[in-house]
Amino acid sequence: METASLLSGENDRLNAIVTLHPGAGGTESQDWAEMLLRMYRRWCERRGFKFTLMDFQAGEEAGLKSATFTAAGEYAYGLLASEIGVHRLVRISPFDSAARRHTSFASVFVSPEIDESITIDIRPDELRVETYRSTGAGGQHVNTTDSAVRVIHIATGTVAQCQNERSQHRNRDMAMKMLRSKLYELELEKKRAETEKLEASKADIDFGSQVRSYVLHPYRLIKDHRTKLEIGDTDRVLDGDIDPFIKAYLLWRRPATAVLKT
Repeated sequence: METASLLSGENDRLNAIVTLHPGAGGTESQDWAEMLLRMYRRWCERRGFKFTLMDFQAGEEAGLKSATFTAAGEYAYGLLASEIGVHRLVRISPFDSAARRHTSFASVFVSPEIDESITIDIRPDELRVETYRSTGAGGQHVNTTDSAVRVIHIATGTVAQCQNERSQHRNRDMAMKMLRSKLYELELEKKRAETEKLEASKADIDFGSQVRSYVLHPYRLIKDHRTKLEIGDTDRVLDGDIDPFIKAYLLWRRPATAVLKT
C-alpha cells in the first residue's frame, strides 16, 4: 500500500532508461561515473531487476565518458527517478601521486521506457543518424564493423546511442526507442514545472544542483541534500544499497505533489 501511494505517477510502473555522464575533471570524474554505474548495477541485482547495458563509452585512462542502461522491473522508473541530478564525490584521488583530495561530479538522467502505445511524433528531417565502431566487449566483430548507432534530435540536442547489438539495424531500433523515451521525459518535465519549483525551494542552495554528496575523506558520509538523509556506511551504499535514499526522496516529494493536486 505504501509503494502504491508513493509511486502512483502515470509512468512510475515502467522500466527505466538511465544515462550517466562525468562532469569536468577528466579521469577523476570519469572514474566516479563508472563507480555510479556499478552502484546502480548492484542495486538492480539486489532488487531482482534486469540490468542491460545499452551503451558504454570508455574513458581514455579509466572510467567512462558516457553510459546508458535499462533497468527492467516493476516501478523501476518511479524508484530511479529519485537519482536524477548531479552526484558529488570527495575522496583521496587514486590517480594523484601526491595523494591529494579531489572533488568529482557526475550527472544522472532517468527516463521511462515508453511502450508503443504512446505516440511521439519525430520527423526524419529532425534527426541526424551517425554510425561508429563499437568500443565495448563483444569480440572481434564489434571492433571491425561500424555497427554502433547514434541518433541526435536536432531541435532539442537530445542524443541516444546503442552499441549493445551486433546488428546496425537493431542498434538503430534500440537507439530510436531510447530517443523517444528521452523526448517523452522532456515533455513530462515541462508538465512538472510547478512541482520542481516547490522541490527546488527545499534544496540546499549552497550545493547548487547537486542532489547527493559522497564523502570518503576526511570522514565517510553520504548525504542527500534534498531530504537531508545521511548514511555513514558508504561502502554499503556504493555497493547498491540506495533504497533508504530512494524512500526518503519519495516521502519528501509527496507533500509537494499533494499540494498541486489540491
